[in-house]
Amino acid sequence: MSLSFQSPALYRKTMVLALATILPVFAAESAANDGAANLTLRECIARALDKNFNLKIQGYNNANSLESLAISQAAYDPSFNLTTSKSVSQSDQAATSLVGTRSDNFNTRIRVSQKVSSGAILNLSSSLSRSASNNTFVTLNPAYNSDLSLTINQPLLKNAGSTVNRAAINRAEIDVEIANLNYKGRILQLVKDTEASYFGLVYAREQLKVRNNSLQLAEKLYEENKTRKETGVATDLDVLQAEVGVETARRTVLLADKDVRDAQDNLLNLIGQFEFNTALGEVSLPTSEPMLPSYDVSFQMARANQPDYMAAKNSLEQLEIDVAAAKRNRMPELDLGGAVGYNALDRSASSSLNRLPDGDGYSWQVDLSLKLPWGARSEKARYNTALNNLHREQTRLRQLEQNLMVQIRAAVRSVETNLESVKISTKATALSEKQYELEKARFDAGLSTSRRVLEAQDDLESARVAELQARVSLRTAMAELHRLDGSSLGYYNISVEDQLASTR
Repeated sequence: MSLSFQSPALYRKTMVLALATILPVFAAESAANDGAANLTLRECIARALDKNFNLKIQGYNNANSLESLAISQAAYDPSFNLTTSKSVSQSDQAATSLVGTRSDNFNTRIRVSQKVSSGAILNLSSSLSRSASNNTFVTLNPAYNSDLSLTINQPLLKNAGSTVNRAAINRAEIDVEIANLNYKGRILQLVKDTEASYFGLVYAREQLKVRNNSLQLAEKLYEENKTRKETGVATDLDVLQAEVGVETARRTVLLADKDVRDAQDNLLNLIGQFEFNTALGEVSLPTSEPMLPSYDVSFQMARANQPDYMAAKNSLEQLEIDVAAAKRNRMPELDLGGAVGYNALDRSASSSLNRLPDGDGYSWQVDLSLKLPWGARSEKARYNTALNNLHREQTRLRQLEQNLMVQIRAAVRSVETNLESVKISTKATALSEKQYELEKARFDAGLSTSRRVLEAQDDLESARVAELQARVSLRTAMAELHRLDGSSLGYYNISVEDQLASTR
């Protein structure tokens, strides 16, 4: 501790004025917090799941993935098409003033189209047309013509089969799974962040208690030194040292209280929406002792539950779909087409339609078309690109697995290290308490100085804060490990499906 100041009097005056202005506000807030009910970590996580902005934003992404799936599935919905037309044609009159030929036509057609997973497109259509003319040589006037036909176009090589034609749907289904995994990852991160912020608030408040306790000890030492000076046992330097110790302790209280305010805002930012004036109740660290984690168990859980790793595996499935489709589409285009239909002609619309099944008018057609690009370079390039993308993501998956292994190893070591740190810091605190008590007893007996007592007090304060930091660091390390292996969902009974359902 440094006790050299350029102007101790000015320093003391400034600190007194600042504390007189700010400490009443701090005291009021502390009283409000003390009066509030206990705030558990589970309550904070429940509030975060209900109100956190990031989680709500991710929910919209999941909703969009479902809409994208519906869009891809809609390609196989039947479509209805209705067209109607009317035309009139009047020929020019001849020089002999003969009446020009006039024709009046009306046509209506309805068609239903359906694409199937084999790549075939089916069309069922029917039409009714009416034609009238002033030409006396026309047998039926007006004449009604109706028809019913079925056509099919089936690719046989390129673009044939469900592998190609359902690729978009299969990719969209996997996109939904990836979006759900991203949502799960957001939940795991939110739980970890909430735990860290909660433990940070515990640390800040407990640190404030330590600083306040040190301030009380410093004030008590200052009063004792003033009394000892009056009796001639202590000097002015002893009193000044104790007074500066009080002001320094008050300054640390100010800084600690700022840390409490910041920690409260950090937690409220995760569990609420613009609720920064809300009083938070008492917070505390879990009383149960954490168990020493197993690397093998944690790594196996992470491989089965870690969202980023699982999403990468799903992305591989998408790329395998692309490879299969690109491989199929290296073939030439060979399409088979066919059509069959009935037609009828009569003097009225009803007669024409009634004769369709029994009439002798019909038509059929079969066609085969082949298209072979020279060298098929673009198809081969697309296939090679799809293969390269697949191999790239396979390598990336291996990299993710190795990174996950490193993260789990580091997280397990962090928990192990912090467990030992808690044990060591607890013993260090007990030692510092005994050293302070011994130094204070020596001071009371006139065998020590204020400076040594203040140094022992600082050592005690540092030891208590270090122990608190070790306990909080242990819980934060456990939170990170649980985020990586996904076990925090089970611990807090969080259902990803229920959370997703609440966003729809």
